[in-house]
Amino acid sequence: MITLPAELWNAIFDIAADEDIIFDHGLPTVMAESTWFNSADQWQLRAPQESLHLVQRRSYATKKAIISTCRTWRQLGSEFLVRCLFFDDPKKLQSLCSVLDRNSSLGWWTRRIHINRFYEGPHDAMDALVSIIRMCPNLEIFVVNWPISSGFGPVADALCTYCAKSLRTVHWHIPSETIPKVIWSLDSLQSLRSVHIEIESPTTETLYLGSAADLHLTLRNLEQLSLRGHFQDFLEQITGWSLPLLRSLSLDFMGTSDLPDIMEFLAQHGSGLMFLDLNCVCALNTAAVLDLCPSLTSLTFNADWYLSTQGDDSSSDTVTFVNRPHQNITEIGCHGLLESFGVGFGMSQIRTHIIQRTNEKNMAALTKVNFPNLKKVRVLSRPLLRALEKTDGPTAGSLQRWDKWWNMFYKMGVRLEDCTGALLGTLPQVDMDDDSDEEESESDDGDDDDDDEEEISEGPPRLAKGTINELRVLLDECRKMSSEREELSFPQLSFQSSHAVMDDAS
Repeated sequence: MITLPAELWNAIFDIAADEDIIFDHGLPTVMAESTWFNSADQWQLRAPQESLHLVQRRSYATKKAIISTCRTWRQLGSEFLVRCLFFDDPKKLQSLCSVLDRNSSLGWWTRRIHINRFYEGPHDAMDALVSIIRMCPNLEIFVVNWPISSGFGPVADALCTYCAKSLRTVHWHIPSETIPKVIWSLDSLQSLRSVHIEIESPTTETLYLGSAADLHLTLRNLEQLSLRGHFQDFLEQITGWSLPLLRSLSLDFMGTSDLPDIMEFLAQHGSGLMFLDLNCVCALNTAAVLDLCPSLTSLTFNADWYLSTQGDDSSSDTVTFVNRPHQNITEIGCHGLLESFGVGFGMSQIRTHIIQRTNEKNMAALTKVNFPNLKKVRVLSRPLLRALEKTDGPTAGSLQRWDKWWNMFYKMGVRLEDCTGALLGTLPQVDMDDDSDEEESESDDGDDDDDDEEEISEGPPRLAKGTINELRVLLDECRKMSSEREELSFPQLSFQSSHAVMDDAS
């Protein structure tokens, strides 16, 4: 083995572990890209959070290989093995606790604890988790994807006692009855920059906050706040707090129609927001929202919202999306749109027609007049994209709507994308080998932007396969032969197979 200074080996191991994204204090938003992967000869979509799990597993495998190579590498690489602690099986918590008990100095290196699955059956697992936190004084990121009910109190106490100065990011899944403990915890964790809280449905009609109801916190460092589930009481509670650095707000109501006073919250904290994600069923006044958030660069909304139309004519095709042009927004994400392309999600024909009509009005409002600096519109629904892959594109009756939207955004110079970041209409190749080199896929990632710019400059993706291909080619030929009809300046939208974005994990 080559003899090198320990500092140089550490630098090499750090590069090999590839942990930059793992230790990012920011949490993935809905605008983060999903990825295609092939499972049992069927294409599936991997959410950004799932991709991050895969990155952590691969990084751990690399670090485990490093310490298994020789005694010197084991001595130098042990700190890398414990920098990120990722658990799919809560039983492993007890094993790790035993290791840290034997060598407590290892916990000094831990920066991230991520528990993907957790259950509170055996009390030893909860006790082990609390003990591990106590031995990790430099912990920066704490993520638990599964709900913690009775055990949240001891876990929060351990974080506040031993990690208050170092902790920057938390991801908690809790029952509604635990909200008072969350408020007290946030009061102690003043160094937090990113907070995600998923709250389960309440078991009682009245939530008792106790003394926590009188707290008016000042979270000086909080930049990103993400709430999901039944957080109505919590949002109303924090409306009066001081959040001077809040730049990103995500609200996912998971289909519930019980909305808190979002406008009041935005009136207090919207002026500094740069990212706003509103994922709810009930329509909000987008014009009023944008007036309260002048600094926004990214906005997501539900394209199924029934927005007020200009004037008194409810049949008007123009909705009041803004009161005045919003100069700063560069990207817009669209929730919903599940009924727009005829792939079928079980609604009645009348209901489907109403939603499709609403979709057309809302998409027509995303213009350069309303958003002069708009660069990108992204369709966020993974179920929609999976359905389009299974049906090989939209139905014949919805293809015209697809073309209409594509042409509209193309003429404006706006990129129309799906949730993978690819051009809307790009589907995975059926005969693509899923065992292709990951290195090749990853090397393509660096060139995706250049490739996308070339695609936009040349026009929409070309046809790929099936009956749609033949019909569209015939249609183009008819247009060329017709002297009475004005020839379009670019080809119509169709589907192509993607070679750049279809990797097993991004």
